[in-house]
Amino acid sequence: MTGWVTVAGLGPGAEAQVTPEVSLALAEATDVVGYFPYVARVAPRPGLVLHPSDNRVELDRAGLALDLAAAGRRVVIVSSGDPGVFAMASALFEAIDARGNPDATDIRILPGITAMLAAAARAGAPLGHDFCAINLSDNLKPLSEVERRVRHAALGGFAMAFYNPRSNSRPHQFGHVLDVLRETCEPARLILFARAVSTPDEALSTVTLAEAVPEMADMRTVVIVGNAATRRIGRWIYTPRSVPA
Repeated sequence: MTGWVTVAGLGPGAEAQVTPEVSLALAEATDVVGYFPYVARVAPRPGLVLHPSDNRVELDRAGLALDLAAAGRRVVIVSSGDPGVFAMASALFEAIDARGNPDATDIRILPGITAMLAAAARAGAPLGHDFCAINLSDNLKPLSEVERRVRHAALGGFAMAFYNPRSNSRPHQFGHVLDVLRETCEPARLILFARAVSTPDEALSTVTLAEAVPEMADMRTVVIVGNAATRRIGRWIYTPRSVPA
């Protein structure tokens, strides 16, 4: 039996936002590998082995998937959102790169709906023009690099989507990021705090930069910072499609 590894995005939370392509891969899988809460979203069935693991062991997880596939298993590595956005697709290729055998395993990457796109859709169109996504965690890069990237993105006029803004282990970092924004952006800049989008715990709030405080975000929150042209119309916010010459 020929094994394979598929990295699949489960979307932001709602089952309706899991793509049919991902559902088919899960139906064909013999093994599902991933972080505990993501594996818990996969329904058990006869013949399917679940391999949940803790956070921060991405390379171990990828290595397990490659070993299982080499033994003929059909493995799905699950991520939330899209697997290529701060998730397991990159970790898998890092593991393959370290092993030096890029063609040894049949690999597929299946896209999913990212948290930033789900949040933007709920709020209107805040990412309607040029934008960037920045992971605010300093687990894999120093806080100084986080702040540098935020500063340059703000100076470049980009709308920004922030992942992993604030956790119990680093509650003060998001405050530093807000300080960087206040140095580079006007106080009326609109900021969307979108928590647990597409789940029963969903909560959205749009405030100005002057009103924003770190406690508005946690690890289930995506923060979207508009650009200078982003506007509020009723309950919606949007970023115009054009920039004046």
